Amino acid sequence: MKAVVVVEPNRVEVLDVSKPLVGDYEVLARNEVAAICNATDRKLIEGHFPGVDCYPLVLGHEGVAVVESVGAKVRNIKVGDHVIGGLLGEFGRADYHGGWGGFCEYVIVHDHDAMVANGAADADNGWFEACEIQTVVDKDIPFEEAALLCTWREVYGGIGDFNLQKGDNILIFGAGPVGLSFIKFTRLLGMGWIGVVEPNVSRHEKIMSMGADRVFVPDEVASIRNERESLDAVIDAVGNEAIVNISLPLLKLGGSMCIYGVLANDIISVKKSLAPYNFNLFVHQWPTRSRERAAQKPLCQWIREGKLKASDFVTHHFPLDQINAAIEAGKTGQVIKCLLTYDNH
Repeated sequence: MKAVVVVEPNRVEVLDVSKPLVGDYEVLARNEVAAICNATDRKLIEGHFPGVDCYPLVLGHEGVAVVESVGAKVRNIKVGDHVIGGLLGEFGRADYHGGWGGFCEYVIVHDHDAMVANGAADADNGWFEACEIQTVVDKDIPFEEAALLCTWREVYGGIGDFNLQKGDNILIFGAGPVGLSFIKFTRLLGMGWIGVVEPNVSRHEKIMSMGADRVFVPDEVASIRNERESLDAVIDAVGNEAIVNISLPLLKLGGSMCIYGVLANDIISVKKSLAPYNFNLFVHQWPTRSRERAAQKPLCQWIREGKLKASDFVTHHFPLDQINAAIEAGKTGQVIKCLLTYDNH
């Protein structure tokens, strides 16, 4: 079967790997739509994702697939179900490493609930922490929206980790898929004033359509204090620790600086004299899986109500064989979310 392989940093090829075999608590699912993660996948391709230095690696972790076969002890997933969070770690070659492997034509999904019920949620039985968010998606949720649930669930869960509350006044740095999701969700959840800092002015209209009250370019950040009272929270949706000290003067007493994303540096320098005496610093580098899983229900309800649409985020589609064209498109700054499609019919 086909797989997207980062042969070495900045060299990506579509190559053949072995189709996976199904274990007792696993299902084999055929990918329908996958989404490129602008942060993690890009860092893996470029060779600077923290802690990952073994290549070749097989890429991908966002997608929706249709179940084709199930293991002997699977009880909560059946053939024909739509599933998200499918990954792959075994490729029939010892020299291939896992970059989560979710872009393969076939992926593996675990029946997490059956493993927990049987006392088998451990490494000896193939369980790992991401199994908790490998879930069935109701068939009334379109494939494109289902694929984006992988990003959307993480962001929705991050809102809980940041302890954001209805009515909070917030500022968001960045308007990529994560930043736009924060805008959309915080508006739907009843936040107060929502401002956004985004250097790409071509994205400003999109930002406002998502529910922001005001959009700024980076040079205007210092002026925010002149037109707004102190903020309850600032969200760095880019994952750049330099944003911390830019943001601290904007916080109210007891406000929160919220970093979302994997940070490249081991040390964060915080100039506390810029902040109020009391403030919170949240660093969200990895999803809290229980929050991520719980987010699926309210997100699917928004999809059904027409409040959340893939078309608001997806700007580009490419077949799997054109992965390099998709990667190059992502470098232009015009891509918000890019989907990969599979020739399954």
